Amino acid sequence: MARRPGLFGVASALAAMGFSAAAWAADAVAWQPAANDADIERAFVSARAENKPVLLYWGAKWCPPCNQLKATLFNRHDFIERSKSLVPVEIDGDLPGAQKLGSRFKVSGYPTMVLMRSDGTEITRLPGEADAPRVLQLLQLGLAGGRPTKSVLADARDGKPISGPEWRMLAFYSWITDESQLVPAAERPGVLAELAAACPPTEADSATRLMLKAMADSDDGKGVRADAALRKQVRGWLADPKVARAQMDVLTNHAAEITKALSAPGTADRKTIVAAYDAALQKLQADRTLSRADRLSALNARIDLARIDLAKTERHPKIAPALQKQVREMSASADREITDGYERQAVITGAAYVLGQAGLWNDSDALLKANLAKSHSPYYLMSQLGGNARKLGQKDEALRWYEEAFARSEGPATRLQWGAQYVSALVELAPADGARVERAVSRMIDDAAQDKAAFDGRSARSLARVGKQLVQWNRDGKHDAVLERLRAKLVPVCAKLDGDAASRAACEGTFRTAGKPSA
Repeated sequence: MARRPGLFGVASALAAMGFSAAAWAADAVAWQPAANDADIERAFVSARAENKPVLLYWGAKWCPPCNQLKATLFNRHDFIERSKSLVPVEIDGDLPGAQKLGSRFKVSGYPTMVLMRSDGTEITRLPGEADAPRVLQLLQLGLAGGRPTKSVLADARDGKPISGPEWRMLAFYSWITDESQLVPAAERPGVLAELAAACPPTEADSATRLMLKAMADSDDGKGVRADAALRKQVRGWLADPKVARAQMDVLTNHAAEITKALSAPGTADRKTIVAAYDAALQKLQADRTLSRADRLSALNARIDLARIDLAKTERHPKIAPALQKQVREMSASADREITDGYERQAVITGAAYVLGQAGLWNDSDALLKANLAKSHSPYYLMSQLGGNARKLGQKDEALRWYEEAFARSEGPATRLQWGAQYVSALVELAPADGARVERAVSRMIDDAAQDKAAFDGRSARSLARVGKQLVQWNRDGKHDAVLERLRAKLVPVCAKLDGDAASRAACEGTFRTAGKPSA
């Protein structure tokens, strides 16, 4: 779900202080772990008995934005207190059976937070990237018996009156984790722009956010059609520190997308918008009421704007030395000062990404390598090292890191995801090495054999992705023998899924077309 690795700001003034892992464990949300339908049913029975809503959190150990939530939201005393008024349920995507639950609740991207009534009706999806106080406000709305976002959206689109809090619910709904339940992804920019226009004058904050999100979702300007009036309006928002601070997460995470929606390359409009945007981002970057991750997101957005008209494959962009210096200094400061393990996983991975975007590849590699021993999920950093080498054309180095990341990865869903990443790199960078490809896929099949949920949710998508890659790899039929052996190895795995027709069908179809195509 992420647009970029490691850059998800869940910020607040208090959150910027951080808490140690030990303190988080001692004074923490009483999460109820869930890995199967029985666990979920127990949680909803408790919710009905206590007349409480349910907060479903879907995440993974390695995920940078999940770690950012732990470092800046879940450890807040006000959030912990608020959580006592609901039933908090945590689904770790690597627990046995968790991917089946992911499919049940239509959650796939980490992290996703879903607020539900005790009868299972979904109220809203909370924005993990927003300020912690905003998230708390939405929680409070749910605790006060707020209507489901689906119903609110239907009324708003029909022109029926809705309350101010309901407009805020629409504006802060986590559209990025919606899985197209409320609005198909292709229609979302238009719907968000329609809602922005319908907001009453008293809800200017919601209208601004909805319009910014519409532009952010416009696929390089192919959704919202900007005119002079909209460009002027956005420049006004960028020039207003209060508005920029209130919309910080949208502005920092989608700077390039919003700018592309407002202007064309090489135009005076593009130059004007970039200048206004950069000025606003500099203020956010220096804002000490924001968390480190959010300030880093502002700096990353400035890099995105500096390279906005360059090809995405440009590895050595001409970035102003002063800006590169700021990237180096902020990354070094984070590495030196962070003591919380959750924050380190979120921020250091983001800093390494920003260094690479700024063309500082050696610095990025050095930061990642220095943090391998400090990370509770070093395989994530290894994948980034592999990605750096891959982008720079260092094939052997890339494969070495991807292979080690796969070997060190933990958890059934994570291992399949990292295995798929390694296979993808092999097919691209070493397609002639059939033995190595076979070994990697064979290891994935071994992992799948140990996980009853291997053909559900993210795990199923990882395996399906490998199947499609093998089709391309074997398009000339040279690897028919390899594919036959892999299919044969998968047969007993599928046979064990007799009780689950859907999973068995997915299993049997994984390598079905991964042979020589017919004439």
